[in-house]
Amino acid sequence: MAYLSVSAVVERHGRVLLVKREDYEVWDLPGGGIDAGESAAQAVVRETEEETGLRVEPTRLVGVYSCPHWHNAGDHVLVFAARMVGGELGPDPAEAVDAGFFEPDDLPHPQIWFNRRRIADAVAGRSGVACSQDAVWPFAEVDRLSETYSLRDASGLGRAEYFARHFGQVGEAGEQTEIEGLKPGEEQ
Repeated sequence: MAYLSVSAVVERHGRVLLVKREDYEVWDLPGGGIDAGESAAQAVVRETEEETGLRVEPTRLVGVYSCPHWHNAGDHVLVFAARMVGGELGPDPAEAVDAGFFEPDDLPHPQIWFNRRRIADAVAGRSGVACSQDAVWPFAEVDRLSETYSLRDASGLGRAEYFARHFGQVGEAGEQTEIEGLKPGEEQ
């Protein structure tokens, strides 16, 4: 079954909030799965606060970004633009080893490649985007991301190096815009 998750693009003074994931030590947007009984907007608020200590308010749905070849039947992410409404920046060490705000055209490395498009669309003010991003799941015999941690730990590679070697490649289909979305001031 396909997985549905959320991510937040939180801007402050023209800079974008990123977290450095604990599991692979790569920079990512705050976000995660939607828990039973909560909406997608509630999930993005909860996940952002859990990972960064910041309370946010979603301001618009940027779009749906699909990785149809990711583990199991694919991963579909609802990306929200959000603004800070409180809290203090402090990553949860169980989920993130660092967090900070970065210029959209000078993002830190290593990072997850498909977030560049998501950030660019959010910063441009787009809404209603549908994009297919061919991130290919590298392990036919492993269905879950959590199962890759044992493989990572046994590999002898650093976390970021392991991620780059196994998860950093763009599939043959690359990135395909399915719905361009609207820029601020445009009408359908």
